[in-house]
Amino acid sequence: MRVLLVGAGGVGTAVTRIAARREFLTHMVVADYDLARAQAAVAALGENADRFSAVRLDASDRDSVRRVLTELRCDVLLNATDPRFVMPLFGAALDAGADYMDMAMSLSAPHALSPYEQCGVKLGDEQFALEQRWEQAGRLALVGMGVEPGLSDVFARYAADELFDDIEEIGVRDGADLTVAGYDFAPSFSIWTTIEECLNPPVVFEKDRGWFTTAPFSEPEVFDFPEGIGPVECVNVEHEEVLLIPRWVDARRVTFKYGLGEDFIAKLKTLHELGLDRTDAVTVPGADGPVRVSPRDVVAACLPDPSTLGDRMTGRTCAGTWVKGTRAGAPREVYLYHVVDNEWSMREYGSQAVVWQTAVNPVVALELLARGAWSGRGVLGPEAFPPRPFLDLLTEYGSPWGLREER
Repeated sequence: MRVLLVGAGGVGTAVTRIAARREFLTHMVVADYDLARAQAAVAALGENADRFSAVRLDASDRDSVRRVLTELRCDVLLNATDPRFVMPLFGAALDAGADYMDMAMSLSAPHALSPYEQCGVKLGDEQFALEQRWEQAGRLALVGMGVEPGLSDVFARYAADELFDDIEEIGVRDGADLTVAGYDFAPSFSIWTTIEECLNPPVVFEKDRGWFTTAPFSEPEVFDFPEGIGPVECVNVEHEEVLLIPRWVDARRVTFKYGLGEDFIAKLKTLHELGLDRTDAVTVPGADGPVRVSPRDVVAACLPDPSTLGDRMTGRTCAGTWVKGTRAGAPREVYLYHVVDNEWSMREYGSQAVVWQTAVNPVVALELLARGAWSGRGVLGPEAFPPRPFLDLLTEYGSPWGLREER
């Protein structure tokens, strides 16, 4: 399998380090707008770099991406950029007759009149609108194949297939006890993406109502995370699982809640109140005259790069799916989860826990596609595939998952 990896940031670099240890990969082209960053990701692989090469590529330039896919004979495009670039990359893969995979879906837009009650443009709507074209082309677009979304969706399908006869609710719950020494505020993942998902109206699914929205940070609850992380307050956040899971898994309610903490929420609210979460450009003075710049990009530039925080970070991150329903007529409640300890991921891969946990899942999925254990065409989420091969291979990668009976 020949892969074009677009994006050599923290997650993209972790992808290269994981994929370099697997034999299914014939060649991976590492592409980034900053050629030096792509080259550094390849150089860091040392003696394992022979199946990797680096190129400069603008992810917003659909035609250039198509040309690279075609000229370098890539079978699949793996998108490791932020969600702004989903649609040009998605379209370029279709143009080139290649398969496509991402870890976050096309962007949403709030409802113009009732943003905290009704959905406007939902996450992934632009991609699913092209589903027929992908089917006709006989190609696969596997969307939302990171950790959340991604592994969390695999857990949902596994619960439906093997653990429950009837599902009342599926709730993805994400929490951590990570700390970063020397910083008062240092998000462990892209602040651009974090702002997008946390300040947009969260989406909830109910079978008798469909998809609807609430206010940001709604429905707080304390969830007890496993392996010593403990209780963390979680709140509703906009996330792809709520849009994906109901398409393939029968459940009466689906939610996503993230353990952010009061301080993190307060800082996000302040950014919003100051207009610093905006993506549309504003004019600011520059050394050579006025410059147009996005406030959110300024915030990102002022914060440390999450990929560089591993040496200062301690603790664990947990991604998981809580499921409530019945089995053989009896009530059942479980939490399927995946924990990564930062000390382990730094020692084994040189990548901090959050980006490594995100990166391992698309590599597992690529290997399943290369083996033929997963196959399909059209625009599909992780729930559309059998879950057991994925969970078994994830364990083979040295990163096992867990299941906790809640009652």
